[in-house]
Amino acid sequence: MARYEHNLGVTWKDGMIYQNGKMLTSYTIKQNYYMMMGDNRHNSEDSRFWGFVPEDHVVGKAVLIWLSVDPNAGFWNKIRWNRLFDIIH
Repeated sequence: MARYEHNLGVTWKDGMIYQNGKMLTSYTIKQNYYMMMGDNRHNSEDSRFWGFVPEDHVVGKAVLIWLSVDPNAGFWNKIRWNRLFDIIH
């Protein structure tokens, strides 16, 4: 937000957004800005890391799941075969 929306006093710390030192409990993204989320929601460097993205910076759209792996499954069951090549709506 601070980088792309040019808001003064907006900072990120420990996954939280602050404006002029006060933690924000809500924030309205300007029109035509998007939050991008990585494919590993618990450990991705996505908009939570680098901020919201203006529409003119978006160059593509995910359309299908190419591979899906279960990190907690045993070796022979790691691939989620039922999700391979699923279309994303």
